[in-house]
Amino acid sequence: MRVVQGAVRRRRMALVIAPCVAAALLPVGQPAVAGPSPLLPLPAHATAGTGSVRIDDGARIVVPAGDAGAASAARRAVEIVARTRGITLNVADRGPGAISFVRLPATNGGSSERYRLDVTPAGIRIAAATDAGLFYGAMTLAQMLSPDARFGTGVAVPIVAIDDAPRFAWRGVMLDVARHMQPIASIERVIDMMAQHKLNRLQLHLTDDQGWRIEIKRHPELTRIGAWRASSTPNAGAPAGRYGGFYTQDELRALVAYAAARAVTIVPEIDLPGHAQAAVAAYPQIGVTGDRPPVSGDWGINPYLFNVDDRSITFVKQVLDEVMAIFPSTYIHIGGDEALKEQWQASAAVQAKMRTLGIADEKGLQSWFVGQLGAHLAKRGRRLIGWDEILEGGLPPTASVMSWRGEAGAIEAANMGHDVVLSPGPVLYLDNLQSGRDDEPPGRMAVQTLADVYAYDPLPAGIAAAKAHHVLGPQANLWAEYMVTSAQREHALFPRIAALAEMAWSPRAARDWPGFLARLDPQLNRYQRQGIAAADSAFAVDYTVVGGVGPAVRGKMVTIGMANQAGYGMIRYTTDGAAPSSTSRAYARPLSVAPDTVVRAVTFAPDGRALAAVRSFDTAPAALLTRASASLDTCAGAGIRLRLPLTPDATGGGPAYSMNIYDGCWLYRAAPLGQIRGITVSLGRLPRNFALRQPQRQMVAWRYNPTHFGTLMVHARTCDGPALAMVPLPDPATTPNQFILTAPLAGGTTDTDLCLIVAPPVGGPLYGVDTVRFTLKDIR
Repeated sequence: MRVVQGAVRRRRMALVIAPCVAAALLPVGQPAVAGPSPLLPLPAHATAGTGSVRIDDGARIVVPAGDAGAASAARRAVEIVARTRGITLNVADRGPGAISFVRLPATNGGSSERYRLDVTPAGIRIAAATDAGLFYGAMTLAQMLSPDARFGTGVAVPIVAIDDAPRFAWRGVMLDVARHMQPIASIERVIDMMAQHKLNRLQLHLTDDQGWRIEIKRHPELTRIGAWRASSTPNAGAPAGRYGGFYTQDELRALVAYAAARAVTIVPEIDLPGHAQAAVAAYPQIGVTGDRPPVSGDWGINPYLFNVDDRSITFVKQVLDEVMAIFPSTYIHIGGDEALKEQWQASAAVQAKMRTLGIADEKGLQSWFVGQLGAHLAKRGRRLIGWDEILEGGLPPTASVMSWRGEAGAIEAANMGHDVVLSPGPVLYLDNLQSGRDDEPPGRMAVQTLADVYAYDPLPAGIAAAKAHHVLGPQANLWAEYMVTSAQREHALFPRIAALAEMAWSPRAARDWPGFLARLDPQLNRYQRQGIAAADSAFAVDYTVVGGVGPAVRGKMVTIGMANQAGYGMIRYTTDGAAPSSTSRAYARPLSVAPDTVVRAVTFAPDGRALAAVRSFDTAPAALLTRASASLDTCAGAGIRLRLPLTPDATGGGPAYSMNIYDGCWLYRAAPLGQIRGITVSLGRLPRNFALRQPQRQMVAWRYNPTHFGTLMVHARTCDGPALAMVPLPDPATTPNQFILTAPLAGGTTDTDLCLIVAPPVGGPLYGVDTVRFTLKDIR
């Protein structure tokens, strides 16, 4: 639970009520009608009629004889409907049927993904010129046949005419399988869900400093050595003390075929010239120094680069040749990001090469390097795409840019006439947390809510109107430093990629947050039926103590506010220990309860389904004063704020520590010192496995430390205020990585901010606060 001081927070957390009316499938500008549309993303054009047609168990889908694309699309719809609605549809290539797929003649111009879907009293007809169009019509059909939570019963499908095509051609998701490898089955589940959301590009980040995940037959050491790093928590099947693995070429070809059958193109990424440590560990001769480093176990930016001599360029081209043989994607991603130039700067051979080429600086050298690869790809009918750093030093004429450092790279490249994909952090970096709740799993702490993703528009105002066609579309990225398990990845992806899908497919003018939530409601049920571990962060009940915790601890009653992030559904609660049901008391205004009461609350959909797990709030004084690390503020200043597991490859279920890795400093707001006589802090000892681009002088972590193994210090008001407690940290060699420190605490009678500082020895481990508890005086 996240305790928030003061009045009920209002940012996307207004008191929530059930929506009265949801948007139906209507063209932009027409009035909404009663009854939620089940479709997500919203179609481009739809006109509602009168009446409905019923589709029952055993209904036939008729496809043109010999049309493999239509048959495949129909089978996908059958599979989804069986899982989400529990009815069986049958595919046939002749005879009558309640549903028919029709192949239209090919046309010049327009979207290749366009389809028509007409629901009439005679049945449902899906028509398109392409396999992709028929597939997306099938996905719309599957949603129309699962409009609510009923299971095992037929569906009355409203009469409607849909003429649909996407706003953007590129609707992407990136999975980082280099930092933490995903099983093929896990990737297939993501592809299945992408297809159902009409997302069509899956970028696989296959190589990085921490691992090389793709088999290259000509260079086997890339996987024999480069696919494995040292680890205290190896993944299943890995040798003891190591983490890693790789995909064989046959596995990747099968994955490409699996994706293609679902209208998803896999875009491979081989990251270079930086993020090359795993490759250089395998083949030191392609590096700059000739030394063999280990495969990195550190997150961040490592210094190893590919060399720019003929041998290294040839090596990379040979790798790309095998990549192209596996992946038919037009675009091949070559990374190009965060290439630190120090090794090139220090190399006499590299500097001589620059003089020979007439290149003025290392940014220009990277541009030359990228240009060599772009020309190699172009000769084979492929196109190079890279992160926006490839703009530095000059962009090769055929290159496309994926803008991640905000929108500036996309604006510059598009205005120069290059195609661009919008993938800006933090809003489309889905490894950012979805809320500030204590129960969020590890990730980056720049909270990006479902509403944040939905509100983003991937057509920046800075791109000239005449250049807008160079915007291919948006892509959300899931970096995996802190995403180890399939459940963690699905929590981060879903339901936020539903917001991505509507942003990428539907007309901008149709953007409607309440309507989206109403249509997301049945989608949440589809996730559950298909076993997707979607986050409930947007719908989970958050509690506030109205007036602050201090007055509540001292008073006779505790006043509690409740809200959820999305502002959707009805919150219902209990105070007797029972689990809330759809008939429990509805929350309408802050309620006052006696101390030691446990409030349990859930957000319910209009149909009475729970939209989130039960969240509880204990009003006992000790519980009110207990704060987990997510409920503490990290101290102001520069840094990288992360929510970290106890070990880098932890497989979930353990604690997560919210911290600034530059500064082990937390603020406990408004501690009622007059009621406290002691403090108990639970801490975790974490490895300092970060390769940081920023100079060491920016780190605040090396505070004065008065004891040998480090010190926990508690100050009043500010971090320079009066010292209230100072406790030495234990010897790491003789204590576990999770431990508890206690100290008496005295020094005030008012509600006062406390600053908790954990100062490790220079070069020592990180320490994270798990929880802060107080020993109370006898106050009642």
